[in-house]
Amino acid sequence: MNIIICGAGMVGFSISKQLQAQGHSVTVIDQSSEDIKKINETQDVKGIVGRATLPSVLENAGAKDTDMIIAVTRNDEINMIVCQIASSLFNVSKKIARIRSQDFLEGKWSKLYSKSNIPIDVIISPEREVAKSLHRKLEAPGALDNVPFVKDKVKLLEILIENKCPLANIPLKDLTKSFLNLKRTFLGLKEKKILFFSKKNDQMKVGDKVYLVVSTDQIKELLSVFGHDEKVAQKILIIGGGNIGMHLAKLLETSEGLRIKIIEKNKNRAEQLAGELSSSIVICGDPLDEKILKEANIEEIETVFALTDDDEDNIMACVLAEKYTPSKRTIAIINKQNYSLLQESLKIDDLVDPRMATVSTIMKHVHMGTIDTVYSLLDGKYEFLEAKILETSDLVNKSIKESNLPEEVRIGAIVRKNKVIMPKSNFIFEKDDIVVVLSKREQLKEVEDIFRITS
Repeated sequence: MNIIICGAGMVGFSISKQLQAQGHSVTVIDQSSEDIKKINETQDVKGIVGRATLPSVLENAGAKDTDMIIAVTRNDEINMIVCQIASSLFNVSKKIARIRSQDFLEGKWSKLYSKSNIPIDVIISPEREVAKSLHRKLEAPGALDNVPFVKDKVKLLEILIENKCPLANIPLKDLTKSFLNLKRTFLGLKEKKILFFSKKNDQMKVGDKVYLVVSTDQIKELLSVFGHDEKVAQKILIIGGGNIGMHLAKLLETSEGLRIKIIEKNKNRAEQLAGELSSSIVICGDPLDEKILKEANIEEIETVFALTDDDEDNIMACVLAEKYTPSKRTIAIINKQNYSLLQESLKIDDLVDPRMATVSTIMKHVHMGTIDTVYSLLDGKYEFLEAKILETSDLVNKSIKESNLPEEVRIGAIVRKNKVIMPKSNFIFEKDDIVVVLSKREQLKEVEDIFRITS
C-alpha cells in the first residue's frame, strides 16, 4: 500500500518503521527538519519537511495515489484538517487520526466525525488506549501483560520468570504434567530483548519473559502453576490525574469492591476529577511528598499506577511506594526508553511505553483482509494477530503441517464455534475458524495474504 504519515514524532517514527519493514511504500510529513532528517537517515521511507495541511505538500507526498493517510501530529486540529483535505481533494479511501482532546470525543460533540462533517474513518485516543492496557494488567495478577483476543475468549499473557517460579530450568517438553488439562500454547521466550520462538527443548530461565496463549477461563490456574497466587488488587492508588489517570479510574469504577484513590498536584484538575468520578477519592498534593502518600494510606495500597507526564516523577513515586510496602505492585508510564534499564535495580514491576498502545491500535487498521486484534511487541519486530479464515483462504481443509505457513509464524489458538482449541500439527482448518497468530515482522505480508479476502 501507499501510505502517508503526518507527524514524525515517536508514534509516527514507530509506525513508519514498521510499515516500511512490511514492504509498504511510506511517506512521512513533518514541519521539523530534524525529525525528518532522523527518519531519512534510519528508514527506507520518503521524508518531506512541510505543513501537512497544505494541499501542495500533500500532493507532493503523492496523496493522489495514496491508499491511506495516518495523521499523528501533536495537534488534534491539524490531524482533523489533514483528513478533511485528504478526503475532499484527493479522495483518500482510509483516514486515521489521533485525537487527544476529550472535548472532541465525548458528549454531544462526538457526532462530529462523518462523511458529511469531518471524514475520519478511525479515531485513536491514546489516553483511552493506554488506560485500557493498564486496566488489563489488574485482571491477571502475576502477569506483566494480558491481552484479549477473540472477544475475550483467549488471552495472551506475558509472564516474567522469577526465582520462585517452579517451572524454571525445565524443558518445555517436560512440563505436560504441570499443565494437565490447561488449554495453553507457548509461543515465545524473550531474553535480552530478543524473542525466540519456543521449541520443545527450550527452558525458561530466571529473568526470561514467556509469551503464551491461554483459554480465558483458565488464567488463574495457569498463573498458579507459574508460582503466582496473588489476588486481584482491591486497593488502587493512581498518581497523576491527567486523561490517562481519569480514564483508568472510570474503568476501575465499573468493578465492584475496588477502593480507588488519586493524587493530583494541580488544584483545578483535582476539583474537576472529583466532580467527574463517582466513587474515587481525589487528593490534591505533591505525590512525592511523603505526607501526601501517608494521607493516601500508602501502606494499605496494593497496586500503584504512576501516570504523570513526567518520567522522573513516575519513577520516584514508585520507588517511594516500594519503600512503604515492598510487596505492592508498581506500574509506571515512561516515554524515554533508557529508563527501562533502571527497572530491575529500582524494583519497579512494570514500565509502560504509552506510544506502543497507540501503535498497536493503528496497526490493527493497517493490516489487510480479516485481521482484527493486533498487539505489537519489541517495537513492532513481532506481532500477535487475530484473523478469521474465509471460504476463499488456502488454509481451508488443510492441516497445520500441510499449510506451508512461514517458518517464523506460530499458531497460538483456534476458536471454532465458541470453543477454544490449542491445535497440534495435524489440526485441520475450517471456514470461519478464528486464529491467534504470532508472526515476525518480515512474515506479516505472507500472513496478510493467507487471511485476506480474495476474489
